[in-house]
Amino acid sequence: MNMAMMVGIGPFITIPAFVATLGGPRAMVGWLLGAAVALADGLVWSELAAAFPGSGGTYHFFDAVYGQSRTGRLLKFLFTWQFLFSGPLEIASGAIGLAQYVGFLWPTLKRAAWHVRAADPTLGALDWRVTWGQLLAMALMMAITKLAYRRIEVAGRLMVALWAGMLATVAWVIAAGLARFDPGLAWDFPPDAWRLDRTSLLGLGGALAIAMYDLLGYYQVCYLGDEVSDPARTLPRSILTSVIAVSMAYLAMNLSILGVLPWRAVIVSEHIASDLMLRLHGASAARLVTLMILWTGLAGLFAALLGYSRVPYAAARSGHFFRGLARTHPTGDFPHRALVLVGGLATLACLADLTTVILALLTSRILIQFVGQIATVFYLRTRPDLVARLSFRMVLFPLPALVALAGWLAVFATSPMRVKIYGLGSLVLGVAVFAAWDRIAHD
Repeated sequence: MNMAMMVGIGPFITIPAFVATLGGPRAMVGWLLGAAVALADGLVWSELAAAFPGSGGTYHFFDAVYGQSRTGRLLKFLFTWQFLFSGPLEIASGAIGLAQYVGFLWPTLKRAAWHVRAADPTLGALDWRVTWGQLLAMALMMAITKLAYRRIEVAGRLMVALWAGMLATVAWVIAAGLARFDPGLAWDFPPDAWRLDRTSLLGLGGALAIAMYDLLGYYQVCYLGDEVSDPARTLPRSILTSVIAVSMAYLAMNLSILGVLPWRAVIVSEHIASDLMLRLHGASAARLVTLMILWTGLAGLFAALLGYSRVPYAAARSGHFFRGLARTHPTGDFPHRALVLVGGLATLACLADLTTVILALLTSRILIQFVGQIATVFYLRTRPDLVARLSFRMVLFPLPALVALAGWLAVFATSPMRVKIYGLGSLVLGVAVFAAWDRIAHD
């Protein structure tokens, strides 16, 4: 589940934007930084997951460490609140990417299904365009929601089948590229490639953001901790194995593409893996790899929705979010209301453009989830009663936690202002809603 969530459609749709951030192969530095930050953050997740196994991920960790204190209630509410702003965006990015690759098979999907233009004296010109690809992404989200609407045992078997298809797809793309690898293309650095200035630093931040987006999911199984065998042992191994394996696969896949296609052609591609196969083996191979990528993307969507639907459910069940989401299906015993809510929000998010979706989901999640967890690990180490529960301890503490903190703050700091406002705005609004909700709940 972790690896399917990490790969999904992400690298197949973001490699062009990733290479563009630093204008060529030097963007590979961003992958190395991303792998380092993800591994460091994976140690944070592993320590918390082994000490406090259970469903809900970060929500569950906050609950175990801070309990029913006002700080604990605030953090648990804010995590669930921001998740409704970030989780559906992450899922929607996969559906948008799937629709892009379907566009390789049917280019007409790029056309507008409807286009509204009007002039308003107060608001100015209105120009709203919805493509057939966006409508397809919404239809895919509804289909995945229906597919996930079942018991976890059945969903788990389906997840294994989707995961196998994902591995085959990635392996084929890597093997095809490395077989025709041209070092001259792979190391075609532009003039002044290694000059260090403000533009380069912002570009490096953008590359790190995309790398972290593509690596998101190394902790996915933590959202279903109650449904995992021997969680104190399984969860850390799952997290760290996923980070290492997928980081190596990403590095190989990027090199294989840059060693076949000129990087200036890569940055304008909307379906890079299909274009790679078209260049190497012709139209039939390109169509086949496109179908395999669609399978891989479906695996990522399925894993994301399956795990993320448990977050508001776990919070509501514990009385720290709106109780209506605590209901389970009368016969299937799965959180059907939370599943439909997250799936519905993700369906609506498919109307946004891919870049905005990716950056907005990161900025809305970083402060509460990732920075919050790192702070929790430091706080936990000051509590002897909680330290005793640490069956897994990160090596070289606190260095990995500080590396993860620096990486996440760098992603936030280098993001465009509009998405910073989205992240901070959702946080401020969440604090206001919590103040009202907590007052009512405790009167």
